[in-house]
Amino acid sequence: MSIQQVPDTDLRYYLVSYDKDGRERADDPDGVMSERIAQAIRDDQITDTFVMSHGWKGDIPAAIEQYDRWIKAMADCTADRQEIRQTRPGFKALLVGFHWPSQPWGEEEFGMGAASFATAGAASGLATLAPGLETFIDNYADRIADTPRARQAIRTLVLGAMNAGPGTTSMPPDMAEAYRILNQEADLGSAGPAGDPGEDREPFDPDRAFRNARASAAKLTPGGAPAFGGFSLSGLLSPLRQLSFWKMKARGRKIGESAGTSLLWKMTEAVPAGKDVGFHLMGHSFGCIVVSSMVHGENGTGVLARPVNSLTLVQGATSLWGFCKDIPEAGKPGYFRRVIDDNKISGPILTTQSKRDTAVGRFYPIAAGITLQVDFPAGQFPKYGGLGAFGIQGPGLSLHDLAIGDASHKYNFEPRHVYNLECTGVIKDGSGASGAHSDIAKPEVAHAMWEAVKVA
Repeated sequence: MSIQQVPDTDLRYYLVSYDKDGRERADDPDGVMSERIAQAIRDDQITDTFVMSHGWKGDIPAAIEQYDRWIKAMADCTADRQEIRQTRPGFKALLVGFHWPSQPWGEEEFGMGAASFATAGAASGLATLAPGLETFIDNYADRIADTPRARQAIRTLVLGAMNAGPGTTSMPPDMAEAYRILNQEADLGSAGPAGDPGEDREPFDPDRAFRNARASAAKLTPGGAPAFGGFSLSGLLSPLRQLSFWKMKARGRKIGESAGTSLLWKMTEAVPAGKDVGFHLMGHSFGCIVVSSMVHGENGTGVLARPVNSLTLVQGATSLWGFCKDIPEAGKPGYFRRVIDDNKISGPILTTQSKRDTAVGRFYPIAAGITLQVDFPAGQFPKYGGLGAFGIQGPGLSLHDLAIGDASHKYNFEPRHVYNLECTGVIKDGSGASGAHSDIAKPEVAHAMWEAVKVA
C-alpha cells in the first residue's frame, strides 16, 4: 500500500516509487501514484504540496521510516502549523514521498565481521564465502555496471583484497587494472567541479584513490590503524565505494531529471485554473540531487507550469558550487545554475551543514579523488565539497550563512535568497562512517523549513 499513515499523527502521504531507470511502479494496489497525486491536487482543495526525496536508502521500508520521522517532526511544530493556518485560511497540505533505489553500499556486505572477512584468503575460507561472494558481485554489478567485464573486475577486486590481507600498503597491479576496467564499464566521466552530479570529480586513478583513503583514515585516527567503516582490508576496497558513490550521484540526477521532472510537471499542471497551490521540495543527502534535478530538468531545460515556492536541501551530498554563476578557477557555472537564472524557485533556498556529518564532510572529497582537507581560511572553499559541509557557495547568489535557531526563531527569509544554516549543535547524533548524516528529524530543522514555506 503506497498511501502511508504517519504513526502518532493524523497525516498521510503518497509514496510514489520508481525503479533505477526512472520507471514508475505500476503494480501498486492503491493505483498509479502519480495519477492519484494529480487527481488529489485537482479535487481536494489542496493549498500546498510537499515533495520529499530520501538519500542513501535502498529499499521501500527504509524510505518509509525516514519519511515517517521527517513528517512527524514537521507535524510536531504545532506553532508553525497554527501560524500558517492563520496566514493561509483553508491551508491543506498534500505530502509526497519520492522513492528511488539508492543504496550505494552496505556496512557488512558478506554478513560477517571484518575479522573473518580479512582472514578468508585460504581455499577453505573462499569456499565458505562463495555464496556471499556471488551476492556481493551481484550487488555491486547492479550499483556500478552489470556487464561481464564489470563482474569479472569486481570478482578480481574482492579476491585480491582478501588474499592481500590487512597489512597491504600499496594497490596490487591486477586490482588497479580491475578498477580501471570497472570505471570504464560504469561510463562515469570526470568533468571537474563544473560537471553534472556523477561526473564532478577528478579523473579516476585507483592508486591515488587508495592512497587518499589511507591518508585520510590515518588523519582521522591519529596514532591508530586506518579505519574504513564496513570495508577493512587496509582500504583496498575503498575505491569500490568511491565508484558506487559517484554512480549513485549520477542515478539521482538522471531519475530526478526524468521521473522527477515529469512528476513535478504533472502536479503543477493539475492545479485548477485560478487556484494558487504552493510547491515545496525537500531532499536529504543524494535526495538533494533528486529534488534539484526535478526543478532543473535535463541539462536545465525543464519547464514547469509555475515556479517552485521553496527548496530545502538537508545535509546535501552534492557540490557546493552547483548553483553559482562562476566556479573559481573552472570559469564555468555550476550544473544547477539555470534553476537560479530561470527563476525556477520563487522563494528561499535552505541548506543545512554539520561538522558531525562524516559522510559528507569526510567521504565526499575522497570520493572526488582528492585528499581530505579539514580547515580552510575564511571565505575559501575546497574544489570538491558537499552542501552538508559548506552549504551553497560561489558568486552570483544572494547568500546568507546563519546559525540555526530554536524551534520558535523568526528567520525573515526572503524570496530567491540562499540560506546556509550551521547545524552542528542540532544535527549531531550518529556513529560509524556516516556520523550524524541522517540525524535530521529535529524540531529546529523542521521549523526552518516551515519558515521557508511561509514566505509568500
